[in-house]
Amino acid sequence: MSSNSPINSENQEIDLTQIAQKVNGLYEGFLTRIFKFLLFLKRNSLILLAIFIIGAGIGFYLDKKVKTYNHQMIIMPNFGSTDYVYAQIDLLQSKINENDTLFLKEIGIKEPKKLGKIKIEPIIDVYKFVDNKTENFDLLKLMAEDGNIDKIIEEKTTSKNYPFHTLSYSTSKLSSNENTVEPILNFLNSSVYFKEIQKEYVQNIQVKMKENDSIITQINGVLNQFKNKMNNNQGDKLVYFNENTQLNEIIKTKDLLIREQGSLRLDLVNLNKVVRDISVIINQKETKGTSGKMKFVLPLFFFFMFLIGNGLIRFYKTQSLKNS
Repeated sequence: MSSNSPINSENQEIDLTQIAQKVNGLYEGFLTRIFKFLLFLKRNSLILLAIFIIGAGIGFYLDKKVKTYNHQMIIMPNFGSTDYVYAQIDLLQSKINENDTLFLKEIGIKEPKKLGKIKIEPIIDVYKFVDNKTENFDLLKLMAEDGNIDKIIEEKTTSKNYPFHTLSYSTSKLSSNENTVEPILNFLNSSVYFKEIQKEYVQNIQVKMKENDSIITQINGVLNQFKNKMNNNQGDKLVYFNENTQLNEIIKTKDLLIREQGSLRLDLVNLNKVVRDISVIINQKETKGTSGKMKFVLPLFFFFMFLIGNGLIRFYKTQSLKNS
């Protein structure tokens, strides 16, 4: 065993020496490459300076000339018109893709060539989805038993049933409500079918409110009669109150009717359109990606293209010499 120890030690020393030589070689090669790169920059300094100036100049022009503005609306499709609204937005996007300016002008959009991508997305709000709607809660509970609740609430089939949706689009110049917002909303509200549904729906609410007012008036009459009896029978107040168990139910009914009237009045506010616009934000300048940054992007792009081109030329010359 001891006779092999000197040999193993010598092998280890040789291996360590070889590794050190390889590391030094790699380090020297790295320094050489850096030096050659610096020499390359020095030799082509005028060309590179011109590239950066030209790239920055073109970038400044594009940043000034080519702009994108984002616009956003929060809308509320009523009367079960959500699928219809999504289909109409898809139609608008297809017309934009086809550059069908005639169609876009017909629906009232001014400067249709400036109109970019348009899309609609649901505002995911589970609480609004199940608010006072037992059937929606039961449906969500049933669907959650068969899968991931997070996936279900974001699923397209489920998400279309949320009350509020974000409609966003972009333009290549400043826009206004008159130029784009109003034409888009008018286009979404142009369905004859849903206008008929709206008319009947509003009429039903008005009839319901009228009947509720009538019932409330009758309840007030009953309560006034009770009040008069109480005033005429001061000594039997407590006994009379305890014996009239139906009075509490009448008062509860009145309270429910008053609450329903308030809810119906709010519904009438939201139901004045097939597609109700909740809020509108226009002319937000795009700052993501390369928008507004072309004066920095183009010089770097031209620089890398110059490096790639120079490398290809050197590769071609080297291979030509080898094959000559």
